[in-house]
Amino acid sequence: MNSRRWPAGFIVFTTLGIVSLVIAVAVLTGVGARVHPLLADEGTGIAMLVTALALFLTGGFPLVLRRLAEREGA
Repeated sequence: MNSRRWPAGFIVFTTLGIVSLVIAVAVLTGVGARVHPLLADEGTGIAMLVTALALFLTGGFPLVLRRLAEREGA
């Protein structure tokens, strides 16, 4: 699959999901507390983890729709 076939929405939301996942891991491992006081709370890490999951799922929709359109020959 070449890069022209990746929908822009998939790329944007997946990139944001990766960033959120990295932040979630940093917060849950305790590294975030050294960066900012808000990142010291475990609830922040869980919220970022849920946000990352939502972004990955949101990014999947354009990819699935593109695949379905290709299958239909559109």
